[in-house]
Amino acid sequence: MKMAGFYDESISNGLGWRAVLFVSGCPHHCPGCHNQVAQDYNYGQEFNKQEIIDRICENSILKGITISGGEPLCEQNIAEVVDFINDVKKVRPNFNVWCYTGYTLEQLEERHDEITDKALNSIDVLVDGRFVESQKNPTLKFRGSENQRILDVHKCLREQKIVQLAI
Repeated sequence: MKMAGFYDESISNGLGWRAVLFVSGCPHHCPGCHNQVAQDYNYGQEFNKQEIIDRICENSILKGITISGGEPLCEQNIAEVVDFINDVKKVRPNFNVWCYTGYTLEQLEERHDEITDKALNSIDVLVDGRFVESQKNPTLKFRGSENQRILDVHKCLREQKIVQLAI
């Protein structure tokens, strides 16, 4: 997996101080994408998981990690993303995990595969849905277009219904 970028600290990619990993590669190619360069699977540098975990461990202000892209939950990235999240939680067990994806929760659940199930169980908040330029709204918090949802993944899975966070 290639890494399109990494922020040691951010407050604009989820609630609280968080690190942000941008993975490279995206199959969606949404018109108006704010991170178009990251759509290329070969963009950026090789992902060095241990280096990123070390940087996270050195920063006591962090409350969580956000995984964005590109597309973290596409077939090419998902296994390495899940492995990374699991390793982060070993060293920072109370870390809150946000993930941005162009897939909807329903599309992810329809995959019916083990790695997607593991991903969903390791993510606390999912910002789902493709960016839709005609629904762009700069006043929205933590999302770019009206169709995107901010989901409490654990409640969604437990209650078998969509549970959005009130942000």
